[in-house]
Amino acid sequence: NRLGISLITAKGAGCCGAASHHTSGHDESLDFARRNIDAWWPHVEQGIEAIVMTASGCGVHVKDYGHLLRGDAAYASGAKRIAELTRDLSEIVVKEDLSKLKGAALQGIKIAVHTPCTLQHGQKLNGVVEKILRGCGFELVPVAESHLCCGSAGTYSILQRDLSQQLLRRKLGHLEASAPAQIVTANIGCQTHLQSGTAIPVRHWVEVIG
Repeated sequence: NRLGISLITAKGAGCCGAASHHTSGHDESLDFARRNIDAWWPHVEQGIEAIVMTASGCGVHVKDYGHLLRGDAAYASGAKRIAELTRDLSEIVVKEDLSKLKGAALQGIKIAVHTPCTLQHGQKLNGVVEKILRGCGFELVPVAESHLCCGSAGTYSILQRDLSQQLLRRKLGHLEASAPAQIVTANIGCQTHLQSGTAIPVRHWVEVIG
């Protein structure tokens, strides 16, 4: 609202289907995708400018709807259009006047940023969240090996727990190195996973500017 952007909640939309897709529920994941397309399509016809994701894991999956449903005659065209309209929230906010958000930020607070794999590798949006946070007045501390996974990786933290915990400890060692007041990320899976191993508050970046 502060940026002059209005949001519409689409009734009937739900899980993006990524978790099912990562395991053995391929058909279920496609059903989730079809349900979301049906929920979003009336708004597409009314001229919405974007479908916004606040979880980068969902965003990278929805951006792939066109590929996943390319063989479905009834949904292929709609899925392609939905994928084209899908944006991570950071893609929207970074183009706006960030000075309008400065009043909400605790400027000078030291933050360590973990950019999820699904944002920096999957969606090729590395550095965008950092740009927003700096524009809002936050001090970002350096984080070594920022390209590496935290170990959450969808269902990986459940199915490959030992390796997941190794990655978690390595990631948190780097995130905690500069003693930040908060750790910030862009995906709920990463947020939950990181918080399980540290006493430092782990938050979604939207929360700290909100």
